[in-house]
Amino acid sequence: MKGFLVTSLLLLTSALSLASQTCQADLPQIDFISIPTDSFIMGTPDLVEAQFEIPATSSTAIADEQPAHKVTLSAFEIGQYEITQGQWFAIMGSKPGPEELWQHPRWQQLPAVSISWQATQEFIRAINKQDKNFNYRLPTEAEWEYVSRAGSNDLRPFEQDDLDEYAWVLRNSGDVPHPVGQRKPNAFGAYDMFGNAWEWVNDWYQPDAYAKHVNNDPQGPSAGRLKVRRGGSYHCAAHLVRSAYRAADPPQQRYSVLGFRLVRTPR
Repeated sequence: MKGFLVTSLLLLTSALSLASQTCQADLPQIDFISIPTDSFIMGTPDLVEAQFEIPATSSTAIADEQPAHKVTLSAFEIGQYEITQGQWFAIMGSKPGPEELWQHPRWQQLPAVSISWQATQEFIRAINKQDKNFNYRLPTEAEWEYVSRAGSNDLRPFEQDDLDEYAWVLRNSGDVPHPVGQRKPNAFGAYDMFGNAWEWVNDWYQPDAYAKHVNNDPQGPSAGRLKVRRGGSYHCAAHLVRSAYRAADPPQQRYSVLGFRLVRTPR
């Protein structure tokens, strides 16, 4: 009888292990890069550089990007690419956005767009139920900006003339999204931080949020009406596609230029 119980327990353990492996195997492949703990200057310090790009620049044009301030972040992992249509369909089984994007010969590699902030939360809840090893979420605004800067304190981590090499924007995109990972990666190895699709972040938007940020792992305002999106899109002019630029919309808003990428941390 004792031997029978031991054997039964072993079989049960094996079955549970196999079930866990099967559950993990059902997850779509999402590549992440590791970002170590570090500090950086978040925001735009002045108009010296911005005035040469932003039409009719005034002190109010970058007011919500100020004051520039030091932020320290804990280590995290961020998606190397924007979440794709293939990954969205694998998790959610739906096809949001323009039908022609789902007819594209490389539809699985296109960024998932027409995704509201609320819909990102549905995706996150679904993937968190499947993966028992990691907790997934949207990046904070500070995390997103740190990764997009890739060690630079300038408007972008490359010259404005080199933007086409790193991003799909209006002047080179044909006004359509492109498969992720086709432009150059930044120094962290992240693709499409600029252009292709706007990316939701977790923070509520407030124009004076930076004046109230804590120094360590700021989460932004505790409530609000709008959620922040970052990075610009294939439909954007170049001056909107830079590290510190902030835009925002109601959390239920959907655009054919708007997607997201994920952050994950170990459970």
